[in-house]
Amino acid sequence: MLQSEKFFIETLGLPPEEVQQAFALHREKGSSLVGSFAHKNVESELTLLQKISQKLEMEYTFSLPADIQTDFTATVPIAFLKKHIIVPITTGDDAFIAINDPFNYQASDELRHLLNQHGIRQILCPKAAIISAINFAYDMTQNTAEEVMQDIDEEDPEALFTEIEETGDLLDDTSDSPVIRLVNLMFSQAVRDKASDIHIEPYQNSLKIRQRLDGILYNMLSPPKHVQSALISRIKVMAKLNIAEKRLPQDGRIELKVGNKEVDIRVSTLPTAFGERVVLRLLDKSSVLLSLTDLGMPADRFAPFQEQIKAANGIVLVTGPTGSGKTTTLYAALTSINNTDINIITVEDPIEYRISGIGQVQVNPKIDLTFASGLRSIVRQDPDVILVGEIRDSETAKIAIQSSLTGHLVFSTLHTNDSASAITRLIDMGIEPFLIASSINAILAQRLVRIICPNCKEKYTPDPDAMKKLGLSEEEMEGKMVYRGKGCAKCHHTGFKGRCGIFELLLMNQEMKHLVLNTANSNSIKELGVKHGMITLRRDGADKVLNGITTIEEVFRVSQE
Repeated sequence: MLQSEKFFIETLGLPPEEVQQAFALHREKGSSLVGSFAHKNVESELTLLQKISQKLEMEYTFSLPADIQTDFTATVPIAFLKKHIIVPITTGDDAFIAINDPFNYQASDELRHLLNQHGIRQILCPKAAIISAINFAYDMTQNTAEEVMQDIDEEDPEALFTEIEETGDLLDDTSDSPVIRLVNLMFSQAVRDKASDIHIEPYQNSLKIRQRLDGILYNMLSPPKHVQSALISRIKVMAKLNIAEKRLPQDGRIELKVGNKEVDIRVSTLPTAFGERVVLRLLDKSSVLLSLTDLGMPADRFAPFQEQIKAANGIVLVTGPTGSGKTTTLYAALTSINNTDINIITVEDPIEYRISGIGQVQVNPKIDLTFASGLRSIVRQDPDVILVGEIRDSETAKIAIQSSLTGHLVFSTLHTNDSASAITRLIDMGIEPFLIASSINAILAQRLVRIICPNCKEKYTPDPDAMKKLGLSEEEMEGKMVYRGKGCAKCHHTGFKGRCGIFELLLMNQEMKHLVLNTANSNSIKELGVKHGMITLRRDGADKVLNGITTIEEVFRVSQE
C-alpha cells in the first residue's frame, strides 16, 4: 500500500475499499486525486481539503487573489499546470504555489525548478479556483493585436488549414501562425468582454473588426487589408465551410473552448463589393438559463404573464426587434412550466440552448424542414405546449392559430415594434381578425436597455424637455434623482455594464377582442390597452430612469412613440 493511501485510510479514517477505488480512478484517468474522491462520492472536495490541511498542518484557501502576476506564463507551459492542477501565485507582498494534490511532490518540485524559487511554500486549494487562475493568467498574456499583426507579413498558407480540434482549449494553442493567433486572440477577447457578436467588415482599403457589447458595436481591431483573405479562410476552415466559394453566402458553426467556457459560434458569410463580410454570433453554453424572476419584469406584468403561460390553450406572443431578448424570455417561460406531466416540443432556428425534458427540433430549409412543416409534424406528437421560434409567414401563422384552437398552448415570436402592432402584422399576413381574437391570449413587447455602471454612476440634472418627452411630470420628478455613467475601466469607458428588459404586456380581454374584430388600427388597440392599465415600453423605461437603473438616452434609443 502506498504511503498516500495509508494517509487517507489510517489518518483520515476513510473506508479502505473506497480509497482504493478513488486511487484506481486517479491512476486510470489521470484526474485530480482529491477530485477522484469527490467523483466516487466518498467526500466532497472542500471537506477533504480542509481535513488534509489540518492533518498535514498545511495552509488552505478557498479562493485565490484576482490580481496575480503573470510573468510565469513565459516559462511554464499551460498544459503542465492544467495536468497537475497547480499554479504559482505572486501578488504584491506574497508568493506561494496553489496545489490540489498534496502528494504530487514531483510536479511541485518541477514547478519550483522552472520558476527558480526552491523555497516557495504550498497552499491547498480547490480545483476550480486553480483552473480559473490558470485561464486568467494565460488569457491576460495572450499576444496583443498589435504584436500579432506585426508578424502577419509572411504567412505560410498551409498553417491556416490546421484543424482547431488539435488544441481543444483555445488558450492552449501555441501555433506560430500569426493569422491563427489573431483569430484566437479575437475569440478570447470577445469571450472575456462578454461580446454577443463579432463583425469582420472589409472596405476598399481597410479591414475592420468590431464586437457588440450590451447591444452596441465597438471597434475591436483593424488588421491590415492584405490579411483579409487569410483571416476569413481561417474562420471558414474552423466552421467547415467551402473556402473556395466566395460568391455565395454561407452559414456554419464553430464549437470552441476558451478557458473554462464552452462557446458555440454561429458563422454567417456574405459576399460584398470588397470581399466577404463575416458575422459571428457567440453563445456561451456554460451560461445559466435565466429564470422568469431574473428577467426584471415588474410585478404588475409578471403576475399576469405567469398566469398566461400556464393557460390550457391559446397563443402567447413575444415581440421586438432582433437582439431584444425574445428567445431568452420564452426559454425562461418554458423552463418555469417544464415538468413531467406535460409534453413540450419546440421548432427553432437555431436551437440556442438545450433544455432537458423538452423535445427541440432544428429548422433545416435545405431538406424542406421549415417552421411550417415542422409545426405540422409536431402537432401529431401529442404536445401540450409548442414553441415556434418565429412566425415568419402566413402559413406558419395559420398552423400556429389552428394548433391553439385545438387545445395546445403555443409560444412564438414576431418582429414588430410594440404589442399592438403584432395584431396589425398578423392581419397583414392574411389572418382573419376573428381567428386572432379567439386564439391570442397575450402579447408581450420587450426591449433591452443598458444598465448604468455601478462603479462610475453619478447624479445629474436632466434637461426638463427630455423628461417631458419621456412622459414624466414635474410631480413625478419631485425628490427623485437621475443618474448616468461617467465611464471607467470596468465598463470599457461606456458608462454601462449589463442589460435589463423593459416590458409592455397587452392582454386580450373581451373589449379588446371586440375591437380587433372591427379594426386593424394599432393606435386604437394601443389606446384601449392603456385605458385598461397597460404600461407602455416608454413608460416602463421612464420608471427605470427614476429608479436609477438606466438613462433617458437609452430609453429613447430603444423605444418609440
